Amino acid sequence: MSLQGKANILMVIVTLFWGLSYTFMVIGLEVLEAYNVIALRCIIAFIIAGLIFLPKMLRVTKKTIYYASIQGILLFIVFALSLFGLKTTSAGNAGFILSLTVVLVPIFTSFLDKRLPSRAVSFAIVATMIGITILTYNDSLAFQTGDILVAIAAVGYSIYLILNSKFTKDVESISYGVYQLGVAGVLGAIFTLALETPKLPTTSLGWVAILGLGVICTAFCFVAQAVVQQYTSPTHTGLIFSLEPIFAAMFAVIFLGEGLTTQLIIGGAFILIGNLVAQLEQFSAAKKLAQLESQSTI
Repeated sequence: MSLQGKANILMVIVTLFWGLSYTFMVIGLEVLEAYNVIALRCIIAFIIAGLIFLPKMLRVTKKTIYYASIQGILLFIVFALSLFGLKTTSAGNAGFILSLTVVLVPIFTSFLDKRLPSRAVSFAIVATMIGITILTYNDSLAFQTGDILVAIAAVGYSIYLILNSKFTKDVESISYGVYQLGVAGVLGAIFTLALETPKLPTTSLGWVAILGLGVICTAFCFVAQAVVQQYTSPTHTGLIFSLEPIFAAMFAVIFLGEGLTTQLIIGGAFILIGNLVAQLEQFSAAKKLAQLESQSTI
């Protein structure tokens, strides 16, 4: 197997764990308040990833800290909105709604570049909006508060990803990423002290959720992604990330007992199709660009 093939397999594992994070968050909320979960998740991840990359952490620049602080604030907002959203929506719904970032990023990029979205992105917008409508439909014809909060989180995460692509060009990416977790963890601790009663999990299942979030879904996934993205293309990465909502729904059914409803299957299918169309367009564009570059070197 090629190095890129191995990298892609590891990226699938990372995506699987991110899908599992929704289940861990729901379990964590059963024993802790939302900000407390963020604080523990991010501080544990910061300590572990920081120790792994300690030499890079010690050579940090002011610009790195500045950029990491901006992104850490955005991460904290995304985590908080997701957790509060999960109080009134299902983990399966949350996974599909948060995957809107795959479509939102090219939409925002088109807006910043002052051009209209492509036909593929336009199709993806329509498909995902249909999917969200199906997912969130109920007899009262009103959106659940949790669905709205998770949708706002998707917008915030899209902004985070766009800024990430700009910031990583000017700073060392590893330390920049780890310090983000530290900033998010500190904010979580401040809000916990101000609005909640800080505590540690009191049950074994609670500890499984918090350690799963901190060690596996944040520290491990961050380190693995940082390594893997050196050996695979952004397009392959984006396509693999489209699997995240499927994993989220799968784990919610297995561990949380959420029903695999027709509503979830049909709504999720529309969103997944929209995501894949948006990613395949990027894949096609990247392939054509590579062919043109190879021809120009002949």
